[in-house]
Amino acid sequence: MHNPLPLSQWLNAPRPDDTPVAWSGDRCWTLGQLRDDVSALTACLQQQEGDRWALCFDNSYLFIVALLATLHAGKTPVLPGHSRESLLEEQQGLFSGVLSDRTLSFRGRLLVVSSARRSAPPFMPLPAIDDARVIELFTSGSTGAPERIVKRVAQLDREARLLAARFGERLNGCCVVSSVVPQHLYGLTFRIVLPMALALPLHAEMISYAEQLAAVDHTRRYLFISSPAFLKRLDTQLAPPPVAVLVSAGGVLMWESACNTYRWLGLWPDEIYGSSETGVLAWRYRQADKCLWQPFPGVTFSRDNGALRVTSPLIDEADGVLLDDILHVGDDGQFSLIGRQGRVVKIEEKRISLTEVEQRLLALDGICEAAALPVTRGGRQGVGVLLVLDDAARQQLHQRGSKAQIMAWRRALRPWLEPVAIPRYWRIIDEMPVNSMNKRVYAQLQELFHENP
Repeated sequence: MHNPLPLSQWLNAPRPDDTPVAWSGDRCWTLGQLRDDVSALTACLQQQEGDRWALCFDNSYLFIVALLATLHAGKTPVLPGHSRESLLEEQQGLFSGVLSDRTLSFRGRLLVVSSARRSAPPFMPLPAIDDARVIELFTSGSTGAPERIVKRVAQLDREARLLAARFGERLNGCCVVSSVVPQHLYGLTFRIVLPMALALPLHAEMISYAEQLAAVDHTRRYLFISSPAFLKRLDTQLAPPPVAVLVSAGGVLMWESACNTYRWLGLWPDEIYGSSETGVLAWRYRQADKCLWQPFPGVTFSRDNGALRVTSPLIDEADGVLLDDILHVGDDGQFSLIGRQGRVVKIEEKRISLTEVEQRLLALDGICEAAALPVTRGGRQGVGVLLVLDDAARQQLHQRGSKAQIMAWRRALRPWLEPVAIPRYWRIIDEMPVNSMNKRVYAQLQELFHENP
């Protein structure tokens, strides 16, 4: 378990064809089936023009097929982070075509990937995947435009080795289930790369509800890849599933949620801290509320003009990466997480660009100014917006009523924004508050949400 298989050898290493790879319901995909499916798609992609292919999948087994075939064909997999057709069309310049497990209303090139039950010839090793080959991910940037993040295959392999050294022995005999998608780095790393590197069978479908987790086959033991948002919604009245290891990342896990998880599953969560830009940086086994974060080997923090810069074996840049988060780092390197700075926030473990929310609102008729900010009510965080309208929009608001108008705005935003990014709290104001430098003071804007909901 301490020598994970590098991605380039997932298929080519000498392992039995009947090795289980993934399952869904009663269906189990084996390594032999995966070799067959990847070989067929690789041959298809080698005949296609264009080097960059977006991966948009619900089924994680087919995601693996597409990921490996793209790399073996000498192409670049692109993870746009979503499958929304309107955004895919808007972002066509980012890729040559789309690979998906379903038919999309997409006017660009689309290849629908499936797994056929074939009688395949003996497996022939596929073209090598060079360590320098990359996977591109796109995440919300502070400007509102998608931010491109490049991960070399060698970085993913290094991350798998680092995680295996920390968790490997505890994962022996585990099957992997997950409530996070593989289109973002956390899901890609923990739901795809780590299981494949350690030969752990993985569930091809996503766990969306606690009822689905409670209903898993109780004759197996599981590694559950989760998020704080999922753990917050646990129904502890359900029969507990045999989860042996629970990993949570993507946001801060509230202590109450950690305690509820322990009462239900009988184990404390392992939390991971990191980002798409940096990969994993630290972990903690959450047995106490104020438990400090322990950096992974080789991770160091340094001050840089009031911010923190981090260097790590997983970061290619020699001078490291500036963090968006605010940390309090002790002399021994352990740290506590204080908060987040900048215009990108995490809500329900989704990275939300407040700038993009504002830009999408300004594209709607009648909205002259828009300010988006995180608002917390009753322990739940959502996006709040302040809007300045032109005269025609104000008249329409008066005629339709605020509830109907807000519903219309929300419908207009749905093709473009993640559900959690669509504003939950709305305020219509006469003018946007600014300071003497004509800059918005977000503490003052927050005060406008302290009144009635």
